[in-house]
Amino acid sequence: MKIYVPADSAALALGANDIADAITQQARARGLTVELVRNGTRGMIWLEPLVEVEVDGVRHGFGPATPDDADAILDGTSAKALGPVDKLDWMQRQTRLTFARCGVIDPLSLEDYQAHGGLAGLRRAIAMSSADIVDEVTKSGLRGRGGAGFPTGIKWNTVRQAQAAQKYIICNADEGDSGTFADRMIMEGDPFTLIEGMIIAGLGVDATRGYVYLRSEYPDAIAVMTRAVEIARAAGVLGADVLGSGRAFDLEIRKGAGAYVCGEETSLLNSLEGKRGVVRAKPPLPALEGFLGQPTVVNNVISLATVPVIFEKGAQFYADFGLGRSRGTVTLQIAGNVARGGLFETAFGMSLGAVVNDIAGGTASGRPVKAVQVGGPLGAYMPVSKFDTALGYEEFDAAGGLIGHAGLVVFDDSADMLCMARFAMEFCAVESCGKCTPCRIGAVRGVETIDRIAAGDSAAIPLLTDLCETMKDGSLCALGGFTPFPVMSALTHFPDDFARVKEAAE
Repeated sequence: MKIYVPADSAALALGANDIADAITQQARARGLTVELVRNGTRGMIWLEPLVEVEVDGVRHGFGPATPDDADAILDGTSAKALGPVDKLDWMQRQTRLTFARCGVIDPLSLEDYQAHGGLAGLRRAIAMSSADIVDEVTKSGLRGRGGAGFPTGIKWNTVRQAQAAQKYIICNADEGDSGTFADRMIMEGDPFTLIEGMIIAGLGVDATRGYVYLRSEYPDAIAVMTRAVEIARAAGVLGADVLGSGRAFDLEIRKGAGAYVCGEETSLLNSLEGKRGVVRAKPPLPALEGFLGQPTVVNNVISLATVPVIFEKGAQFYADFGLGRSRGTVTLQIAGNVARGGLFETAFGMSLGAVVNDIAGGTASGRPVKAVQVGGPLGAYMPVSKFDTALGYEEFDAAGGLIGHAGLVVFDDSADMLCMARFAMEFCAVESCGKCTPCRIGAVRGVETIDRIAAGDSAAIPLLTDLCETMKDGSLCALGGFTPFPVMSALTHFPDDFARVKEAAE
């Protein structure tokens, strides 16, 4: 009997280890031989811990499971039986490319990884020239999945053409946006795909060294990635002779201390070099003068983890999915006040309303949806009137929003949007690196101005608008530059929440 119990952080937080122990003990007591696999999560977080039992090659789900369910799961009589996991509506409706193996394989089995298509892309890339590798990524239409959506092929080509004795591949795994967990899921559930993507990037730009900058708040991901690197190195996937190709690439895992601003690439590079995590002025671009002053590719986890798919299936296969200039798939992380939260990978183009009302099932509270913040704490609050907006970079930009890392946090009609605007400014004030005045001082003044509005001073609203314009135009990075998105969207779409009456005592 083969049983899968996730070791993903979400499942662990909900008692997955206790369930694994209970199943092991019950099987031993019955004299059953059970192969227990600690897989990643399928992304259906509302069903975690999701136990899967393989029957005649088909995996049947039980969840959300507790240790008390161990007997019934082994008997196949559990009331929490869900049927074949691959046939569940949540799974059937997805286009799983980047996350095709996540929750399916043993994350630390290189054999399992290869049995499900792993390393096929790398083997193809090894036979290609650097220019052809970069051209393949360019043709796929892959764009950065961490923020601005910059075309990956253009960034890689800039580094490829740069002349330097040493170049670097940096994976930005400093996943700090509220409501986002895709990076963590892939690192805990399919770490070899990130390693493979980084190697292909290295071959494409002639870089031989790589670093994964991973936030310290992810201890499980750190442990899995560290072990995966050791396994890959021992198997000859990493090192001086990648898969016997005669080409070198190796990487290290580095822990960040948790500063939100270190998700910005130049601040990350400073931190990686052992300096204070503050933003660098650009130019020069990191692609030309990045880590230790050398040409550097800085890409998000999902961007790099998607590269093996492109090389296994072909650029055109990937480019055939999507909408407009947003090609491939978007990994939606659905959180907040929702009935069904989790990761849903689909081709760009689905409407925001379809995601919230259909896929996520509306609010967990049963109250009407009021707003959805898309793109983390710097993303705009999208009202229900914008729910027909298609999930695409340009489409969201035209609607006054941004996709960013594709985290969606849902709020019902009890949310006070003035308080949410204040939180955005306070968040910026706390997390600012202090390098530039519009962000460092502007966020503090923003909190004060919103407090004035909350006290009934409507004359402060034009001042808040002006302040947001200054921050947007004058900040060095997206922290100060994008904080106006949640503030102004809250003010624009929910003006009634800003119409406060002064206390009688005043």
